[in-house]
Amino acid sequence: MRVVVAMSGGVDSSVAAALLKEQGYEVIGMMLRLWSEPGKEGSNRCCTPDAMEMAKRVAGRLKIPFYAIDVREVFYDTVVKYFIDGYTQGITPNPCLVCNRTIRFHILLERALAFGAEYLATGHYARLRRDDLSGIVQLLRGIDTHKDQSYVLHVLNQQQLSRVLFPVGTLTKSEVREVARRINLPISDRPDSQDLCFLAGDDYRNFLERHIPQNLEVGNIVNLDGVSLGTHRGLAYYTIGQRKGLGITSKYPIYVLKKELESNTLVVGEEGYLGQRQLYTVNNNWISGKQPEGSFRVQVKIRYKAREAWATVRPLGDYQTEVIFDEPQRDITPGQAAVYYDDEMVLGGGIIAIDKE
Repeated sequence: MRVVVAMSGGVDSSVAAALLKEQGYEVIGMMLRLWSEPGKEGSNRCCTPDAMEMAKRVAGRLKIPFYAIDVREVFYDTVVKYFIDGYTQGITPNPCLVCNRTIRFHILLERALAFGAEYLATGHYARLRRDDLSGIVQLLRGIDTHKDQSYVLHVLNQQQLSRVLFPVGTLTKSEVREVARRINLPISDRPDSQDLCFLAGDDYRNFLERHIPQNLEVGNIVNLDGVSLGTHRGLAYYTIGQRKGLGITSKYPIYVLKKELESNTLVVGEEGYLGQRQLYTVNNNWISGKQPEGSFRVQVKIRYKAREAWATVRPLGDYQTEVIFDEPQRDITPGQAAVYYDDEMVLGGGIIAIDKE
């Protein structure tokens, strides 16, 4: 059976390819060429010349074919622009969600099927399970709770999940590195990638300065009583819950509470004002393909690295929900995803909205 493995030159995707080869699959390696800022092609987290060469070396070691797929233009149009537009609109976007939905598990999956493959495999730390009664493919957390990536995969649908494999989802990171050493892959000790790939290791604020300087207009910083405390450099420089870099002095630690786009105002206050019990989401995706009927109890994760918290979720129709937490949650940030978990199973999720639409 033929399977295409999305390779990045990193240890996770390399071990995914190796495991599938050991299991008897006919494995083909594919790597995406993503957009980079001119002059920064060698610094991107993904698809640098060094990473491309490493992926080729791994493919050669495994004796599998290797192809590079150029998606630079569509990546910029769908992922990078989403990132830029989000900050323009006063939210803190998560472009990895858009990349998974439109690039990796759409364009690359279609290319894999065109190659006659039955599946597309990636190095994500997540698991799949087919329900024998309903035939629905369930998305589960990865075994390694520190590396679990089910949060960024909640955007996938049944058609995609039925054609996907996550070979390292049942392993811990240390076990993955041990597999790489066992079979002498040249990437066993390669460090994990950090931050967004197209930022090329740069601070996102510097990236925005280069791409939307017209939207970085200074404005007032005020407290909850409307008293001016200073000026900000542009709302895009700040995110909910931020403490450092505000440029104001106070007897107590001060945090960003909200951003008022229309008046270009940054509202700040003490830590106790950060907590919220309610949020709304839009553009919800339900893993089963069907929206639950009525309210239900789940654990909700509001950021990739956040802890899950118990809440009641009420579907509102038109792919929207209301989420009410048992306890106030810090750092609820419009533009990030709220993902719903039933124990180890992902039910779905949506994008946190500034307010109910």
